[in-house]
Amino acid sequence: MPDVGEGLTEAEILKWYVQPGDTVTDGQVVCEVETAKAAVELPSPFDGTVHELLFPEGTTVDVGQVIISVNVGGAADEAEAPVAQAAPAAAPVVAAPAAPADEDDEPKGRTPVLVGYGVAATSTKRRPRKAPAGTAPAAVPAAPVLASVPEQLNGHAPAGARPLAKPPVRKLAKDLGVDLTTVTPTGPDGIITREDVHAAAAPAPAPAVETPAPVAAPAPVAAPAPVAQALVSADARETRVPVKGVRKATAAAMVGSAFTAPHVTEFVTFDITRTMKLVEELKSDKDMAGLRVNPLLLIAKAVLVAVKRNPEINAAWDEAAQEIVLKHYVNLGIAAATPRGLLVPNIKDAHAQTLPELSASLSELVSTAREGKTTPAAMQGGTFTITNVGVFGVDTGTPILNPGESAILAVGAIKLQPWVHKGKVKARQVTTLALSFDHRLVDGELGSKFLADVAAVLEQPKRFITWA
Repeated sequence: MPDVGEGLTEAEILKWYVQPGDTVTDGQVVCEVETAKAAVELPSPFDGTVHELLFPEGTTVDVGQVIISVNVGGAADEAEAPVAQAAPAAAPVVAAPAAPADEDDEPKGRTPVLVGYGVAATSTKRRPRKAPAGTAPAAVPAAPVLASVPEQLNGHAPAGARPLAKPPVRKLAKDLGVDLTTVTPTGPDGIITREDVHAAAAPAPAPAVETPAPVAAPAPVAAPAPVAQALVSADARETRVPVKGVRKATAAAMVGSAFTAPHVTEFVTFDITRTMKLVEELKSDKDMAGLRVNPLLLIAKAVLVAVKRNPEINAAWDEAAQEIVLKHYVNLGIAAATPRGLLVPNIKDAHAQTLPELSASLSELVSTAREGKTTPAAMQGGTFTITNVGVFGVDTGTPILNPGESAILAVGAIKLQPWVHKGKVKARQVTTLALSFDHRLVDGELGSKFLADVAAVLEQPKRFITWA
């Protein structure tokens, strides 16, 4: 499992695109994984034949663990394939080559690594495995290893030896109160996995269930079954869903934002009828042919106009340096609800785009997010966010800031309502905008002016020209 950046320590395998026996080529996508940031496709770094998939779909794997083994040799190497099927958890390779190498020799030729990630060099050696009768002894894979004590390999750790486990697994064991020396490893080369730790922690209540098992009336004993099992049964009254991936990252980010930045939210309700008419006119404009034109497009453009008139709203708070960082560009984030959770990709340098360019960027951003193909880079570096809660029929809300940004605008539902227009009560298209901002960066005057400017542009669309 490669390190895809952003300090991520684990990823969930969403889908395998290959199976054992399949032929793969350098650069071919072999699987899709989900990190806390996005879904990412992983390519094979070499040519060969898939020997084994070490983890099934739906498994969360620590960065550095081998997830697939590939035989890069010819037919003559098939007998050695089992030896090459797994490298230590910390080795940054997808698979070790099947060709054996002498224990005292340096690895030769190309060491397969994931595209974009370097080779981890090491001077330590793997203990040769015992070869079956009739086979060549001391055949070991050429993949580098991390373990420094040979006796710790393959799960045969002597008394007092330090168990092999990745830092996230050690932390999990510490949190659950599990002694790693008592855990039976099932990972490659004796590595203790997260599942091993959970398995060691789970039996804690088991003795209470097993002890009365011999009793003639087993039904009462079966009632207090382990909670995790009861909750997934067909007649359960509750269901527990593991918090992981995007939802876990979103939860952490929102908690951090809510309790770090002092939030203030202001609201404005106004007549957006003229903008709605402009939307219909633009749909038939030849310059917008083939492009998606909707209210969100013009709301985004209005935000960019308002940022230009109030540049201090586009800033960030640097806690370490105790500085306010003014951004002279706008990476406009659009909150998107997807099956994987809430994603906030952003349009880079949206301030420099024309209306047709902005429309194309919005369409690509939304479609990519719904397909689950948003990359981590697309969600980094945002400066201002728009969240459209109106699509759910909601009038407005009090949005929480995207971490690292100073403001976020919530767009409410656009509804036909009675409104005083030119001295008479008429049915008009009305909506409410809510602006949440970081009061360390944005005071009430600046926040109010910005919000009023967004509403003014949308109420009188000619200001797209006069204020631009």
